[in-house]
Amino acid sequence: MIAAGGLAALAATRAYAQPPANGAEAQLARFLDEVFKETLDDSPELVTSLGLDKGERAAAKARLHDASLAGVERQKAKTADQLRRLRAIDRKQLSGMAAVNYDTLLFELETTDEGNRRFAYPTGGSPYVLAQICGSWQEVPDFLDSQHSVETREDAEAYLARLEAFAANMDAEVERVRRDVGLGVIPPDFAINGALAGMKVLRQPADKSTLVTSLADKAKKANVSGDWRTAAAKVYEGRVIPALDRQMALLESLKPSATRDAGVWKLPDGAAYYAHMLKAQTTTSISPAEVHRMGREVTAELSARADVLFKELGYTRGTVGERYIALYEAKTGVYPNTDEGKAKIIADLTEVVKKITPRLPEQFGTLPKAPLEIRRIPAATEGGSSTHYEGPSLDGSRPGVYWLNLRDTAESPYWFLPTTTYHEGLPGHHMQISMQLEADLPMIRRVMGFGAYAEGWALYSEQVVQEMGLYQGEPLNELGYIHDALLRSARLVCDSGLHDLRWTREKAIAEMRAIEGDPEPLAAQEIERYSVWPGQACSYMVGKVTILRLREKAQKALGPKYDPRKFHDAVLLSGSMPLTALENVVDLYIARTKQA
Repeated sequence: MIAAGGLAALAATRAYAQPPANGAEAQLARFLDEVFKETLDDSPELVTSLGLDKGERAAAKARLHDASLAGVERQKAKTADQLRRLRAIDRKQLSGMAAVNYDTLLFELETTDEGNRRFAYPTGGSPYVLAQICGSWQEVPDFLDSQHSVETREDAEAYLARLEAFAANMDAEVERVRRDVGLGVIPPDFAINGALAGMKVLRQPADKSTLVTSLADKAKKANVSGDWRTAAAKVYEGRVIPALDRQMALLESLKPSATRDAGVWKLPDGAAYYAHMLKAQTTTSISPAEVHRMGREVTAELSARADVLFKELGYTRGTVGERYIALYEAKTGVYPNTDEGKAKIIADLTEVVKKITPRLPEQFGTLPKAPLEIRRIPAATEGGSSTHYEGPSLDGSRPGVYWLNLRDTAESPYWFLPTTTYHEGLPGHHMQISMQLEADLPMIRRVMGFGAYAEGWALYSEQVVQEMGLYQGEPLNELGYIHDALLRSARLVCDSGLHDLRWTREKAIAEMRAIEGDPEPLAAQEIERYSVWPGQACSYMVGKVTILRLREKAQKALGPKYDPRKFHDAVLLSGSMPLTALENVVDLYIARTKQA
């Protein structure tokens, strides 16, 4: 039985998701189903994340993806084959959402295949297999702790098998790093040092490692008999620690060859690599020069509003960036840096979610059914992790989670945390990702993600909250909203500065602080992230600017027929996609609204 809200959502999505009406549409529908199956076959982690690791896919729960060189080559071949199969479908026979689905898969496969063919080193996000935010050491512990459920003995045994696979993947990554080093691809020295620092934190005694205690605690809670703590400790000490030590030894050996150069311009064919990554991350044809110019222009516009707000609070001296620095140094809104203080932050932000929830129908026609929880990033991984969102499972067994980094409360004063909560939670990532999973879309479209769309939506949603008046009479919290927008405009400036203009790490940190005034450790973490993840930092503002442009287009075309709730439904219920495809979705919405 479907609840009333579910019926409304299905009615809205079916306006865009028409059943196959001709041969090409039926062919595309089959292809999309095949790609979804192939994606699950290759990603046991995704199977678990979606809550599908049971029944015919129960075996996936004991596996991790193949991280070997051979596995990487198989993925490249599969991408090329999927692209060939998609191109065999006649795009001219498609219309409506079928055309949008085709264009979405075509962009993803063409861009990935283009990178695979041109560059011998990774193009899936970072050029580096191991860095301070890259590698199994960073991903698997959190995955096992937060997503691997234990309800039966088989689940516990599958956890142990995944610990074994974790060790194997770390060794496979060593092989890939050695290959890339031979190509001249070595992470910057600060990225190596950051990875080593994080690995040392991960390398705890067995009785303190979450890799061991997580299984023991879950088994105990589920009343699964057995000494799982001892079993996990045996694999951890016998397999995981030696593999981690081999990665650390490899990174230590790279230090003499590593340089301080932060940008990918230093890599083989580096300029072309950055252009490719900008295309992949922003899903547009924007150039590095255009990125930099957009960053400067948006920064000037936001800074003008911040200046007005600062003056209301009595901050009249210095640049906007300097006044943000002064606001940080005043410790305004800083919670005690204790477990109790951090728990209070979580409680207060949960109240922020409760406050905005009843007001969402003012702007949004359909709301997500999945619940949202706010949790603190575990201390073991918070050193290299950023605040982020993790989507719910398809079966409803796991909520959406907004993970908040609270390693130092001085870095997270309250005045910008409401905006962060709107971005990560409602109406940001939780709304967009949950509604995509719940939408009436082909399964592969329900699980695909494009950073420019997702991050663009979350940043756009911050502005919608401001337009709803939630900061009215609260200049300090509105400064927090402006600060987070300035962070994203600074990302455009600094990402292009690092990778195109050849800025040093230190110059980029200084530019970041001059724009939005973060404490130096926080600004350094941001810049180091952009250094190893080129282009991703640009996806936020490019996506937001695009959605704002499309909203204005709809408003002008529809006049009094424009309804923000229907516009937002059109954007959200069509799923994550390249920004070029989003243009077509908005055109469909405009055409249907005019005809209504």
